Amino acid sequence: MSSPIARLLAVATAAALLAVGAPTQAAQATPATQATEVNQVKPAGPEVSGPNLFATLATCYGGAVRSFFQTGGYGGQAGTYRTTSRCRDINVRNASAYGTDACVIFVDKTGSCNYWTYLPANSGWITVATNVRDGVNFRVRFENLRYEYEPLVAYHAF
Repeated sequence: MSSPIARLLAVATAAALLAVGAPTQAAQATPATQATEVNQVKPAGPEVSGPNLFATLATCYGGAVRSFFQTGGYGGQAGTYRTTSRCRDINVRNASAYGTDACVIFVDKTGSCNYWTYLPANSGWITVATNVRDGVNFRVRFENLRYEYEPLVAYHAF
């Protein structure tokens, strides 16, 4: 059995990695903050604390949608979805036992992929389209290098 210190270290490391890989969102100006320079916000008083990195995770990934394909086959397509203000990017997490490639199709503009992004087996959240406006319709397409008999499971946050 592992020691409590090792567990605490593992949780702290995982939290730090999640915080670093979290998508960014624009800071909202409030009466309690005052801009001093570009991209810097100065607290107006001691009641204002530092940024809550976990709030970004909860906000963006809290509305994630699950896609499930009984057999991964050569891939599949999920959607149509509409981007929201929760995330600035379109993020996908591969929960399958094998790696797959993913791309985004902006259905109102084209039937083609933007670009392919590799998602390793049981991956964390990976950005497959960046700086996407709110209200844009899209699909996520998956492509496998070989026929997969195992299910393809993915989560989409947008």
